[in-house]
Amino acid sequence: MLDDATLDASVPVDDPELVRILGADGSLAPTPAAERYLPLIDALPEAEVERFYRDMVSIRAFDRQATLLQRQGQLALWPPSWGQEAAQVGSARAARSQDHLFPSYREHVVARIRGVDPVDIVRLMRGLTHGGWNPFDPKNGNTHLYTLVLGAQTLHATGLAMGMALDGKSGTGNPDRDEAVIVYYGDGASSQGDVHESMVYAASFAAPEVFFLQNNQWAISVPVATQSRSPLFRRSAGYGIPSVQVDGNDVLASYAVTRTALDEARAGGGPRAIEAMTYRMGAHTTSDDPTKYRTTAEEQAWGKRDPIDRMRAYLRGLGASDEFFADVEAEALAVAEDTRARTTTLGGLDPDQIFTNVYSEQHPLVEEERRWFHAYEASFEGGAS
Repeated sequence: MLDDATLDASVPVDDPELVRILGADGSLAPTPAAERYLPLIDALPEAEVERFYRDMVSIRAFDRQATLLQRQGQLALWPPSWGQEAAQVGSARAARSQDHLFPSYREHVVARIRGVDPVDIVRLMRGLTHGGWNPFDPKNGNTHLYTLVLGAQTLHATGLAMGMALDGKSGTGNPDRDEAVIVYYGDGASSQGDVHESMVYAASFAAPEVFFLQNNQWAISVPVATQSRSPLFRRSAGYGIPSVQVDGNDVLASYAVTRTALDEARAGGGPRAIEAMTYRMGAHTTSDDPTKYRTTAEEQAWGKRDPIDRMRAYLRGLGASDEFFADVEAEALAVAEDTRARTTTLGGLDPDQIFTNVYSEQHPLVEEERRWFHAYEASFEGGAS
């Protein structure tokens, strides 16, 4: 059983290499490694800091509503992001508009921040769409599609980042023009060959890319200690990629570290890697039962590090008003209610959509499958029993 002392060892309070700005109680308690990032935090407008909190609260309300919708048969599957809000909000807010973001499959707030309609994520999990949204539509903020094949998105991201470097879209000295890529993956995916191959190519071609590893401690039912005998951020360092370990439940630290890494990558410094130490408070997906492989004591210990509670306490200390917190809660409730209302009116799937856009042009095998499917459906007409 993991107690607080064991968990503190896995996310060390005084580790000189760990970047943390906010303590679990919301107080300013920067670790030695955080000192270089404090000017970035000092320069943040109060409204921006409040927006971090608003983002986290709203997406948790959305996430809980989506989980309920799945339990009620409205969705086929749902991957909760409960507990990982700070890592995602901080990193997404650190990106510039010209940057490209490659999520895995639970970066719901990353997509929302960049402009993706959260119900497009719902449509994907309901089985109504091949991909969820058009990543080339400007309103979606260069957010690429969810990838459920573990680690595959790192290959996609690295290919694009290599193209940016070769096309002179990074390292020009113009921060308003230079571009970068950030790719999200988890501790489970970090053991996939795709991730390591991506790091080899990113390092070799000085790709403007940030590898953002959300270490939520569990690859479904396998603890991170089984996957690696050393901290995961040291793996990327082994490829010559400067790497940082950050407290992923600290939204300020997540923002500052990612902002710095993206700026360095965009300026031509090559790839960077971040390991955000966080915790998946919910199930891996709604098809999973975490009580089969982890303890209540472990969950409660990590619950004391809740990123939203931490930020609420920090904002209270800054003098945020009751009206502000009430407004945030009202907005979160509206997001949840809007999600439910629109989900329940989505309807079903036009079967022909299954065969549309599989290839850019018509393909004889796809057309053969389409004809077979229509014949199969027609066989039930006329009251077949």
